[in-house]
Amino acid sequence: MLGLLLLFVFASWVLFYTKSLDESGNELPSKMAARIDRLWEVAHESLQEKKYLRAEKALLTILRVDERNATAYNRLGILYSKQKAYNDAIECFEIAQSLDPNASSLHNVGLIYYETGQYDKAALAFEQALEMESDIAARHIAYAKVQEKLGNDKKMLSSLEQAVTLEPSVQSVSILADAYDRTGQAELAEKLRKKLGNISTSTVAASKAVRQPRKVVM
Repeated sequence: MLGLLLLFVFASWVLFYTKSLDESGNELPSKMAARIDRLWEVAHESLQEKKYLRAEKALLTILRVDERNATAYNRLGILYSKQKAYNDAIECFEIAQSLDPNASSLHNVGLIYYETGQYDKAALAFEQALEMESDIAARHIAYAKVQEKLGNDKKMLSSLEQAVTLEPSVQSVSILADAYDRTGQAELAEKLRKKLGNISTSTVAASKAVRQPRKVVM
């Protein structure tokens, strides 16, 4: 009886083990996917908690399994930029861009070039990002900042005006008003600040309306 029980346990173990591995002894896709999902969780949590070494290890492990994972390269680039390891960050973003061309990678490269004072390269990266995705106000604001550094006031204002058109928020309107002031267009700045006051009033009114308790119908 004991012999049969041991045989059953051994057979169950063999069955479980062979389900986890393929014929070559490698992990099956389902198990590998679960492992990668867990690594993504570790990387995300570690980035939020500023545990950069732990996040880096998780992302590098993902890339050892899937060396063409553009998202992992992007996250690794963000991690390195937070640590001011700008050359490594740029390399990661450029690899991500080569694997999966998208506006976010180009925008991230532009931000690092801007941070390191390489304004011509930053402008080129932002222009390429805008060609791919031009409906996000933040991209136009970033491009405007670079153009101001390059002394191109006309391009700067045009980009900021486009940002306000896309997203007439308090922040975008304030940035444009300040830019008008810096370029000697005080009247336009004043008009925008009046508009800004209206936006603020509307925001406050909407906020109060949300907080207003509803009457209970009996």
